[in-house]
Amino acid sequence: MIGHAGPGIGFLLIGLWHLYNHIKLYSLRPKTYVAPPWFPNRKLRYLELILIIGGSLLSIAAELFIGPEKHQPFDSDGTIPSNHLHNFEHAAISFTFLVYASFAVYFDRMKMKMGDSMTQILAGIAFAQQYLLFHLHSADHMGIEGQYHWLLQLVIVVSLATTLIGIAISAKELPNQLCAVS
Repeated sequence: MIGHAGPGIGFLLIGLWHLYNHIKLYSLRPKTYVAPPWFPNRKLRYLELILIIGGSLLSIAAELFIGPEKHQPFDSDGTIPSNHLHNFEHAAISFTFLVYASFAVYFDRMKMKMGDSMTQILAGIAFAQQYLLFHLHSADHMGIEGQYHWLLQLVIVVSLATTLIGIAISAKELPNQLCAVS
């Protein structure tokens, strides 16, 4: 359950942060508004990205080392036990968001001209990978858990679609606001 609740709360908080900032920035400059892929904080510029990096690292550690009974992700023969495959699926999702946030910091620090576009593309890749893993992970879930995973997949598809639309068009306010709401 920790593998779902912790990251879910993190995504909710980041989504609310994005929604607040999109509304604030759009209301200040409705004619010239272009949505950034992440929002710097006044006191600590990379706070959002640091929280994503920290949350991703914590999630990976919890899934691979803290959660398993022996605190070891592999069997004694070096194979992945089948009852731990879901831990690797969750860790893979967290790893993709770790890569996204790390490169977002790198692109910003290097002042790359296409940094925002590359960051959006990495976000799209992260959501696509998250959708694929959730889809495969949900194949054997029935009942209320299956419905919960179907709802999660719907939210992920909306986030992926709005991220891709945000890449494709220059007036990004609607797709990014929808992504923040999802």
